[in-house]
Amino acid sequence: MAITLSGDQAMPGPPLSSRLTPAQVWGIILLAPYLLVFLAFVVYPVGYGLWLARAPANYVALYNDPIFARAAVNTLIFLVIGINIKMLIALFLSGFFAQQRTWIKWLSVIFILPWAVPSIPTILSVRFMLNPEWGMINHFIFSFTGDDGPNWLNDPTVALTMAIAVHIWKSLPFWTLILITGRLAISHDLFEAAEVDGASWWQKFRYITWPSMQTLYITCTLLSMIWTLGDFNSVYLLTGGGPADLTHVLATLGIRYLRLDQLSLAMASIVCAMPFVLPLVYFMMKRLSR
Repeated sequence: MAITLSGDQAMPGPPLSSRLTPAQVWGIILLAPYLLVFLAFVVYPVGYGLWLARAPANYVALYNDPIFARAAVNTLIFLVIGINIKMLIALFLSGFFAQQRTWIKWLSVIFILPWAVPSIPTILSVRFMLNPEWGMINHFIFSFTGDDGPNWLNDPTVALTMAIAVHIWKSLPFWTLILITGRLAISHDLFEAAEVDGASWWQKFRYITWPSMQTLYITCTLLSMIWTLGDFNSVYLLTGGGPADLTHVLATLGIRYLRLDQLSLAMASIVCAMPFVLPLVYFMMKRLSR
C-alpha cells in the first residue's frame, strides 16, 4: 500500500553543508572575514551617516548657511576647471615621458616624487613657502625687488587658485603614468606609416593618439572627479578653509561642522555631494560597459 505525505509532512531536504562541495565551503569561510570588514567599515558608517543626516531641518540649515553655497561653488570650480586642466597637462606630459631617452627616465623619477610622498609634509611645505613673513617666495621677492611680497593666502581667489595648483601638482604624476600606459599600447606601426605620409605631430596626435586614448582619457577624468570630491587635503592643509571660510569645498565643510560640534550638519553636507557623485559614477560605468 502506497503512503502519500501531505505538504506539511514532506521529508526535509539534505542540510546545506551536504549540498556544498569542499571548495565552496572553504570559499565561504575565506570570504566571511572580508564580508564582515566590509559591513563594519563601509556599510555601517555609510548607513549611520545617512541616518544622522535624515532630518529635513539639516538641509534647511545648510541652505541658509552662506558658507555652504560658497563651498558648493568652490567644489564646482575644482571639478570643472582644476580637473580638466590637470588631465590636459597629464595628456601632453604622457607624450613627453613616453620617449625612450635616458635623461627623460631620470626626470620621470623626480616628477613622480610629489605623488609618492605623503600629502601632509608636501602640502604643508607649500604653505610654509607661501607664508607672508618668512616664506621662501616672499623672501625671494624682497631680495630681487626690495618690496614685501603679497599675503598669498589672505585673498580667497588667490588661496583657492593655490589650492587647485597644489592639487594638480600632487596628483598629476599618477594620471600621467596612467596615460603613458595608454600611449604605449598604441602600435608603433601606425606612427611609422604616418611619418612616411609626411604627417605632422599634431596630425599624428589628432588621428592616431587621441582616437586610441579617448576612452581612457574620459574614464580617468571622471574617476579623478569622483576622487577629488572626497579629497580634503589640498584645501584643508593649505588654507584650512580660510580666509573667513571662503575656500571651503564640500569635503572640508564637513570638518568645519565637526569642529563646531554639529555632527548632523557635517553628515548632511557630505550627503549633498551625492548629486555630484552619482552622475559621474553613472557616466563612468556607462563608458566602461561599452
